[in-house]
Amino acid sequence: MTDTPARLLQLLSLLQTPREWPGGELADRLGVSRRTVRRDIDRLRELGYPVQAARGAEGGYRLVAGKAMPPLVLDDEEAVAIAVGLRAGAGHAVDGVDEASVRALAKLEQVLPSRLRHRVASLQAATMPLAGPWRGDGATVDPRTLTTLASAVTGQERLRFDYVSGDGTATKRLVEPYRLVSTGRRWYLVAYDVERGDWRTFRVDRVAEPFATGARFAPRELPEANAAEFVRNSMNRLQPVLDVDVTFEAPADFVTARLPSSMGAPEPLDAGRCRLRTSCTDSLEWVALRLALVDCEFTVNGPQAMTGYLRDLGERLTRATAPGPGE
Repeated sequence: MTDTPARLLQLLSLLQTPREWPGGELADRLGVSRRTVRRDIDRLRELGYPVQAARGAEGGYRLVAGKAMPPLVLDDEEAVAIAVGLRAGAGHAVDGVDEASVRALAKLEQVLPSRLRHRVASLQAATMPLAGPWRGDGATVDPRTLTTLASAVTGQERLRFDYVSGDGTATKRLVEPYRLVSTGRRWYLVAYDVERGDWRTFRVDRVAEPFATGARFAPRELPEANAAEFVRNSMNRLQPVLDVDVTFEAPADFVTARLPSSMGAPEPLDAGRCRLRTSCTDSLEWVALRLALVDCEFTVNGPQAMTGYLRDLGERLTRATAPGPGE
């Protein structure tokens, strides 16, 4: 790579991954000599980026937190605001906050000075997210867990962590992380389980104490087109698919705004009616409650089990509002 500005940007992007890069590996990635890498590191230092060099045959490099923010066209207030926003969104699996946002959070927190990291932590501790049907109903995820996983994915480092399966079984896992996938309600880690010799999908909210071992690995070929497809197929194998068909007595825009995006969008029938036909792996009870929360008249065309559940639920709610003795 002969374009020096472009090479410096690529070098900076590599160094922003939370790992130590041997000089030889950086040279191979950039297609230059080790001497050129050393010169480029000096240029980054002149620009204010705190690059730390480790002594040894390989001469590893790592971008570390300095006394002040590096020149990222961000002032302190902007950096804190972005970090807090990314932490809040990543921790609650907000629809649209995907793996790229988690990688950005990992890079930003790596170079935040300690005084700014303290402010970010204080702001997050002093706030509470609004729970309920207005957000994705997904389990809360520790942003530090997400950033650790994202860093291991990018740096191609093996991970160890504690994991609790759906039936409550606790295990320890050693994996080669491949990708993080957000469904809007939850985060999943797609990884190759080294000790079980197979690919696995892990719910991130069930992951505890993750840490990168420092052992690098060559990425294996995923047995699906992409990580999102792998997660979708894994969920379909584990849970029965629920085919839902509902007619709402309300405009499509009204219904869409009140349903999770994971359930899809209804098709307009006319100005005041719409129809939702979708397949999902969520529980029948959860889907039934989400339909009721749309707050309009609706008719369940299928499945029959949904009709029966809503009928029983309606009867229970009616009994709950009946006047007691003496009232």
